[in-house]
Amino acid sequence: MTETLSLTAPRYTGALPPARFNMAQYCLEAAARATPEKIALRVVHDLAAPAEAAEIWTYGGLEKAVRAVAAGLLDGGLKPGERLMIRLPNTSDYALLFFGALAAGIVPLPASAQLTAREANFLLADSGARAVALGEGMEIEAAETQVLTPADIARFKQGAPLSSYAATRADDPAYLVYTSGTSGNPKGVLHAHRAAWGRRPMYQGWYGIGPEDVMLHAGAFNWTYTLGVGLTDPWANGASTVLYTGEKNVQVWGELMARYDATLFAAVPSLYRQILKYCDTELIRGSALRHGLTAGEALPEPLLVEWRARTGRDLYEALGMSECSTYVSTGPGMEIRAGSPGKPQEGRAVAILPVEGGSDPLPRGQDGLLAVHRSDPGLMLGYWNRPEEEAEVFRGEWFIGGDVAALDEDGYLWYRGRADDVMNAMGYRVSPMEVEAALAPHPGIGEVAVTELRVRADVSVIAAFVVPAEGAARDAQSILDFAADVLAGYKRPREIIFVESLPRTANGKVQRKVLAERYAKH
Repeated sequence: MTETLSLTAPRYTGALPPARFNMAQYCLEAAARATPEKIALRVVHDLAAPAEAAEIWTYGGLEKAVRAVAAGLLDGGLKPGERLMIRLPNTSDYALLFFGALAAGIVPLPASAQLTAREANFLLADSGARAVALGEGMEIEAAETQVLTPADIARFKQGAPLSSYAATRADDPAYLVYTSGTSGNPKGVLHAHRAAWGRRPMYQGWYGIGPEDVMLHAGAFNWTYTLGVGLTDPWANGASTVLYTGEKNVQVWGELMARYDATLFAAVPSLYRQILKYCDTELIRGSALRHGLTAGEALPEPLLVEWRARTGRDLYEALGMSECSTYVSTGPGMEIRAGSPGKPQEGRAVAILPVEGGSDPLPRGQDGLLAVHRSDPGLMLGYWNRPEEEAEVFRGEWFIGGDVAALDEDGYLWYRGRADDVMNAMGYRVSPMEVEAALAPHPGIGEVAVTELRVRADVSVIAAFVVPAEGAARDAQSILDFAADVLAGYKRPREIIFVESLPRTANGKVQRKVLAERYAKH
């Protein structure tokens, strides 16, 4: 049993993976041997169809198919260590290719089917992928790259399985994901096979997961939130997963929970908000759901309060990043403090470092850069061919991802926002998330995003972009008066701008910079 780390814990103290470690083998082999007939994955294409119409994969069948795909990739000429870009629609083939590549020692690059041709071409060129799996009707400039079609994948699945998993080491490259880069182009984040082992602190620190659980995830196959929370972790625990690929009508989620006895549900806060607005929450109250999981953006206190009141369930929040998945969270048996994503998970070495430089952790209560020790097995190997950007995020033995936060005396983390999102108001540093949380309870506000807005070449003010609550009047003065009651003068927005919706990334995160650029008064 490891001890929970203090503020100044020198390094990761959880169990380390074995030297020989394959991510696909870790997720699939044990359950395939112990419970081969147990359902590992249920893919629901149409909620209106009978439950038995769902696509079902047992652990035995899934592992066999994954090893068959692995053999097909190798027989097709791909070599261990080479990259395979996956650009497929939201089908089970996505998961089979991802884990099949891992099983063969090939490095998958999960990409979204929604990418434009230009965006996809950039990922292909930047990654140097040796092959790309393309869905029907998708285009890419792949003159020097092997293209795998749906027919190829179907043939792989029917072939003989790979006799044994690739004898990869824990530190060998496993998969490559792309995230925002400081250069303006996405940057590749390269993870090792040990990344799956590095997720172990999440099992009880966030999920409370066991083999009896059924995980319902609201994301698509290509999203790392889905690949991790929806597939990797349930399978590593011998649990079952339900994924819905049909029409994204928000009303389906309560019905899915009830029909398939989901015990865990994972989504972003904005979807929970929509569920409360459009779903029959009595279905959720009467379901097997123990609690919901939320990540991707901060969980507003009013949303948590309403969800609890209407469903009788808790929401457990987690904070993470592409470079290390989630490492701070609330979970079963832990007090939820509204506004905090929780505490560092057991075994994690987490610190707050000075913004200006230095690797000595700050005292509790002080704002600084959130840092994770580089000994954490969940931390990336590095950025793909971006040595300058990689050098910027390592400070001594610490990785700093650009998040500003503080740890209180009880070990709870209080997130202030991205370092480059933090606003400057009258010489004070102001977190947009702090202002957003303060404004959210106003009855006229449905959603709100706050950013620094340029009103003249040399003058910026704090602006609040508000999506009005349903049926509410657009009363800017009322919001300004409310702000005066809950925020210090220098933190209050000077402008209220009403919008129909907030711009978000494909993963649901609010794009504050887009708002700042769109409404700037040059």
